Amino acid sequence: MRTLIAQPVTAKAFEPYGDVLGGAVTSGVFINAGTSERIPLGAPDLTQDNGQASLNLYRARANTLPFTALELERHCFGSQTFIPLQGVSFVVIVALGDPSLGSVGPSGQTIPGAAPLENTIAAFWIDGSCGVTFKPGTWHHPLLAQQDGNFIVLERKGPAIDCEIKSLVEPVHVVQA
Repeated sequence: MRTLIAQPVTAKAFEPYGDVLGGAVTSGVFINAGTSERIPLGAPDLTQDNGQASLNLYRARANTLPFTALELERHCFGSQTFIPLQGVSFVVIVALGDPSLGSVGPSGQTIPGAAPLENTIAAFWIDGSCGVTFKPGTWHHPLLAQQDGNFIVLERKGPAIDCEIKSLVEPVHVVQA
């Protein structure tokens, strides 16, 4: 079993897997007579294969570190965004897809990355001051809140089921820094 330390999330380190929403971001444009600053974030990808946006409240139960991940999931036709409410810290475990492996989608299309590329697995600690968006096809573990709390989740819903789950060849034990 491999052990990973959950590193603090940064936009640069998380970029291969998706976007960090909030935290240390660039400046935006002041709007509404200067009462707010609008800072563009990465655009969610939710409309592939006749999908549409689905905004949900997730009530997460604490699943604290240390934690052993046995499997990961991915959503090929849409991004998925986790935004903690009330400063709930959480951990994300992510991996890129293996480009040498493909699967067949509901419309007969080939979808690359049919299994996690295990040498790309990373774990990130998010202190509750920001959220993340996973790119479509990014392998990730389901939500790992570090205390009970609520999250806003923006995800794709559509006629095709868009959740693949794969067991890891080598489980990953994630610990806090």
